[in-house]
Amino acid sequence: MGKRFLNIITIVLLSVFVSIQTKAQQPAVYEVKRMSFNKNGFNNISPVIVKDGIFFCSDRRFSGIEDRTSFDGRRLYNIYLVEKKDTSSFGKPKALKSERSNKFNNGPLCFAPDGKTVYFTSEVETGKMAGDKNFKNHSGIFIAELKGTDLISLHPFKYNDPNFDIGQPSISKDGRYIFFASDMPGGNGGSDLYYCELVKGEWSAPVNLGSKVNSSGAENYPYMHLSGKLYFTSDRPGGIGKLDVYYTSLSNGSWEDPVLLPEPINSTSDDFAFVAEDDLQKGYFSSNRHKEDDIYEFISTIIRKASCDTLTENNYCYRFFEENAIKYDTMPFRYEWKFGDGTSATGAAVEHCFNGPGTYAVQLDVVNLITKKVTYNEKSETIVVTEAEQPYISAPDRIGTNQKITLSADSTNLPGWKISQYYWNFGDETIAVGKEVPKSYLKPGTYNIQLIISDEPQPGGNVREACISKNIIVFPKP
Repeated sequence: MGKRFLNIITIVLLSVFVSIQTKAQQPAVYEVKRMSFNKNGFNNISPVIVKDGIFFCSDRRFSGIEDRTSFDGRRLYNIYLVEKKDTSSFGKPKALKSERSNKFNNGPLCFAPDGKTVYFTSEVETGKMAGDKNFKNHSGIFIAELKGTDLISLHPFKYNDPNFDIGQPSISKDGRYIFFASDMPGGNGGSDLYYCELVKGEWSAPVNLGSKVNSSGAENYPYMHLSGKLYFTSDRPGGIGKLDVYYTSLSNGSWEDPVLLPEPINSTSDDFAFVAEDDLQKGYFSSNRHKEDDIYEFISTIIRKASCDTLTENNYCYRFFEENAIKYDTMPFRYEWKFGDGTSATGAAVEHCFNGPGTYAVQLDVVNLITKKVTYNEKSETIVVTEAEQPYISAPDRIGTNQKITLSADSTNLPGWKISQYYWNFGDETIAVGKEVPKSYLKPGTYNIQLIISDEPQPGGNVREACISKNIIVFPKP
């Protein structure tokens, strides 16, 4: 009958995983610290990031003897610049001066893309009426040029109005839009967020961001980030404290439901005036968690690997064939395969999928169709079915928005590892720790999930890590 061969044509491997805790306390996404340039006994708010430092607002004294109060005795805010000494420390704040510095508030503020044009908040009325203690002065936005530490060539924003407040401006990175807060008539609550578009060098009429963003409470301190996320502060129900930081994004022409930032950026205190660097890994915000309003720095603790292996799906399917039978397909034989798992198949070439890893004794019996003689165990082979050595992400490929799913690392296969941590990066600036974690996505898109697994420290203190990634598609779900 000649020599027969049992060949494996296709082998695709997967992975199983060792277990540790199924649930774990979730880590903080951010670390925060109070900035050294805050001044005790005074309020420090509304940071603005620039290349060489931070602009902010404070009601501190200009000097030990030079104080600033309004006509009715209220402490006044002014704009300060604190420059970086190095990557982690700052110098002494310098006050910006303008024609309004002595009797009116200056700030919050923002910069136009040219880095010199400043938009800042101040009182609208500066004449004799402003000195009347019974007069209700309203705030507006003013535009100036920054020259050294002086604000010069001041002129008002065209939509200032003596009957309501407009302030806390933020200009998009391309200079096309200005966002601000106002209690102008027609809003949803105490104050709403609005924007204007720059059209042929002029700002268009204010547009309310709508009821998805604005609430029956007060929305303030808008900040448009380079990423397209609009951060803002609100006292709406459902937050962590009285004032909390949220963000929203424009999608298909409409603003998405606001997302509450997690602790420790938000707290049971007032947290507001959030800003961030372009990569969102670092930034600043204001909070009164230690009595006065102070400026805090946040640093993202989210781990995301620049390079991560793509998940390999296990395929326990093999193709077996009898070589001579395929060469001489006119020979009168029947080929009967037994796969060692209780199943069998007939044919010169067959495909079979095992249920999982294991060692299987595969046997080929040959039947002569003319003589009816059966040659048992004409050829046998021991097949060892293994799984790929890798972390493993068990998750669906597609889900709807707000659909709750569970992601599992239960099928991870890393022989010899004593796993100390399962760390999940969901690709949407959220993370989790644990072998099995819940998840839902708020907005549609394609998200790259990373599972990073850490081993217990080796002799010498080295810690092995393995990383696997998988894409999940989130589609809009009503």
